[in-house]
Amino acid sequence: MSLKIRPKTECAYDQLSLGEVMLRLDPGEGRIRTAREFKAWEGGGEYNTSRGLRKCFGLRTAVVTAFVDNEVGHLIEDFIMQGGVATNFIKWREDDGIGRTVRNGLNFTERGFGIRGAVGNPDRGNTAASQLKPGDIDWEHIFGKLGVRWFHTGGIFAALSASTAELTVEAVKAANKHGTIVSYDLNYRPSLWKTIGGLKKAQEVNREIAKYVDVMIGNEEDFTASLGFQVKGQEKLGHIETDAFKAMIETAVQEFKNFKVAATTLRHVITATKNDWSAILWHDGNFHESRQYPGLEILDRVGGGDSFASGLQFGFLEFNDAQKAVEYGAAHGALASTTPGDTSMATRKEVEKTFAGGGARVVR
Repeated sequence: MSLKIRPKTECAYDQLSLGEVMLRLDPGEGRIRTAREFKAWEGGGEYNTSRGLRKCFGLRTAVVTAFVDNEVGHLIEDFIMQGGVATNFIKWREDDGIGRTVRNGLNFTERGFGIRGAVGNPDRGNTAASQLKPGDIDWEHIFGKLGVRWFHTGGIFAALSASTAELTVEAVKAANKHGTIVSYDLNYRPSLWKTIGGLKKAQEVNREIAKYVDVMIGNEEDFTASLGFQVKGQEKLGHIETDAFKAMIETAVQEFKNFKVAATTLRHVITATKNDWSAILWHDGNFHESRQYPGLEILDRVGGGDSFASGLQFGFLEFNDAQKAVEYGAAHGALASTTPGDTSMATRKEVEKTFAGGGARVVR
């Protein structure tokens, strides 16, 4: 059975995301601690899906976020505009001069290589996005008057503060009310929760949000840490067998009967620059597995999961087909891992060629 998705004709946007967008500072092949220069990008777990849907797949997308009204805020805005994502719903906060009360987030990110894993070092305390709260956004205007086919947010934004968790609940309820599909990427980050209640708080917040989610996305650590589901026979997190993940999903969908789709990438980390990669998706009682990408060579793994999520969304928005959704997601995520930055540089033709089995011969 297909998802009940609002038609394009009655919606201003195909997809809308809610999340923090930070300025990513990338030392390239070097390390943060020894860098003398950084390349600047924009990135954010929730926003990255909107950019991928717009730039790779040509859909109409927008982001709800907040920035300080200063040069750094407008630099991030400029990146978003270059990505084609609508900026109509950005909230601007007055600059206090030094960032004492509100600031824009920075994310220093190393790519990793071989035995050295990727490293993320975010600097996001007191950011404008983390101070968003219920009542700041006119959801009735967005979901009711303008219309949105798909709404995406996630556990990173919900973990930023008590008010962002409350805003997330407000948003998913409003989306449900107007028939908008809600997807949520659990994206568990221990560093975000450790000083605000740890695992217990993560599960309390995410289990409340999960009641209003149609499409739940996350790896085995996400489902275990954020929702409290255990993988039978697995004592520690890491590489998980497909059958074990299937069993965990079957448990999750029994409790959260509102889940219409549950999906994950399946990664076996050989080195930071070589992973076995695939994906699996549950829908309407059936599991759908993607093409396998063994020994996938990785340039920059950050954002691969977000590109999986955006490809999955495209598969449903364009075809309303679960098998196509997992194939578009897995191929898009794989391709995003071959380029630098958080966001995808792939084209739809490249994604379709990849999951159809096309090789890497030079294109002339």
